Amino acid sequence: MSNKSESVKVTYAFIDSQNLNLGVKSLGWALDFRKFRTLLREKYKVEKAFLFIGHVLGNEKLYTNLREANYILIFKPTLNFKKGTGHTIKGNVDAELVMHTMLQWKNFDQAVIVSGDGDFYCLIEKLEDSGKLYKIIVPNKKYSSLLRKFAEKVVQISLFKGKVKK
Repeated sequence: MSNKSESVKVTYAFIDSQNLNLGVKSLGWALDFRKFRTLLREKYKVEKAFLFIGHVLGNEKLYTNLREANYILIFKPTLNFKKGTGHTIKGNVDAELVMHTMLQWKNFDQAVIVSGDGDFYCLIEKLEDSGKLYKIIVPNKKYSSLLRKFAEKVVQISLFKGKVKK
């Protein structure tokens, strides 16, 4: 931890975009990523927001808009799978999110993890044990039971629906 006073802690957010997007959609509404970035900055004082996202050709306008909203995009190549008569695009970003959090470790004092995925348990536990876990923002009530250990840090995004809804 850097030797900064409590009021000027450096806070970074690490966001699993697919978990966030699909979780919010399961609640019947869509997230405005620009408004969400504003919320992260104003409420949690997030200086840098790393958004982990699968790279899909044709989504360049989306990526430009996200960068303009002040996200740092970390891309994962995607895979296309046939599913019945259609196809599914898969871009699991878990390893990238963990790795980039560790690469940034010395640059932040506290982290906001945005995901309800239990695959991040070991990362969240490491952040908590190091005094660097600030908040876990989960996209819906169906987040992993593994994260219940950190219940006092868990915030459901639906609390901010009025501020971040598209």
